[in-house]
Amino acid sequence: VGNSQKEGPIRDEESGYNKNLFCIPKHYEEDLERVFIPHGLILDRTERLARDIMQDMGSHHIVALCVLKGGYKFFADLLDRIKALNQNGDKSVPVTVDFVRIKSYCNDSPAEKISFVGEELSTLNGKDIIETGRTMKALLSKIKDKKPRMVKVVSLLVKRTCQSPGYRPDYTGFEIPDKFVVGYALDYNEYFRDLNVRNRRHLGNM
Repeated sequence: VGNSQKEGPIRDEESGYNKNLFCIPKHYEEDLERVFIPHGLILDRTERLARDIMQDMGSHHIVALCVLKGGYKFFADLLDRIKALNQNGDKSVPVTVDFVRIKSYCNDSPAEKISFVGEELSTLNGKDIIETGRTMKALLSKIKDKKPRMVKVVSLLVKRTCQSPGYRPDYTGFEIPDKFVVGYALDYNEYFRDLNVRNRRHLGNM
């Protein structure tokens, strides 16, 4: 695992792990091809991201903003590790939590229509933000209207794809090939979000 700003990418030829090596719920066994990133590796990477974030934030108050729904599991695990560092480290910073849900609509066009559901962003005035999720350009534009002191974006995954607008988050867990992955709260038509129950935690490649 490298520095979070210069993460080592997962190569295009990487095929992941045989799914028979892992405990997969029976109702998903036929739907998955491989296990792409094991849960233990995700947790190790998340712990390093938490350390980097705490080091960079100094003593500033953090408003941690989770993008629902796909970001909630990574968000919770990241906050758990920040909380542990607050309790056991030489310094601690206050952390408050907020949530925003984004809906994206697109047809055959690469352009997307973005709508925000139930957001309350007035609490961001003058605060530092760690934001976790996707569809960043639209959300960042809306956040910056509130004039926060600092905005940092954390993303578990960044895909290498020709459709990418070129945006890069401040902290990245893994750079991956253009594969469709599910599990760990990432879904396909709302299925597979529960693929991490009872230690059956992994990202599966469909």
